Amino acid sequence: MLKTATLKTLSFLDNITEWTGRLISWLTLFMALTVILVLILRNWFDLSAIALQESVTYMHAAVFMLGAAFALKHNDHVRVDVFYQSFSPRKKALVNMSGFVLLLLPVCLFIFIYCKDYVLFSWALREDSNQPGGIPFMYLLKSLLLAMPVALILQGFADFLKCLAYLCGWIEVPQLLESSHDKEATHA
Repeated sequence: MLKTATLKTLSFLDNITEWTGRLISWLTLFMALTVILVLILRNWFDLSAIALQESVTYMHAAVFMLGAAFALKHNDHVRVDVFYQSFSPRKKALVNMSGFVLLLLPVCLFIFIYCKDYVLFSWALREDSNQPGGIPFMYLLKSLLLAMPVALILQGFADFLKCLAYLCGWIEVPQLLESSHDKEATHA
């Protein structure tokens, strides 16, 4: 029963991160197209589009703040793994589980707690852009300060469960525990 619940929770959390990451990744295309449109309007038609310029900031923030969990899921965060790369999968699982509990979780909780009042104040004011013709809903942009740590905690917990499931013998070695050499070999 514990095994089933753990694996279902793990799958659910991974699917949320995968779905949101793939959806958010499309913003990079729209962001690039919007920048091109802003440049064309400014340079060829001498038009200033403040809302379009600000939309690039909104998209950029969403890509990085919400894409962080997707990068964590796919083990694409920058890390110094001088020792880690030579560890066995079991030792990597223990390091990852410790990293979640001792580093990722406290940092994300700190970010959430520190930013909560700032975001709530922005919501209370229904803060808008300070630029004439800018995008309203600045409070939605600032809400990403709370969404990012929540998304990272959820994905970190999913990775914690993957490591736990591996250590309990419920699953094979998950991709996050494969060495970088194994990862490169599968991509080649």
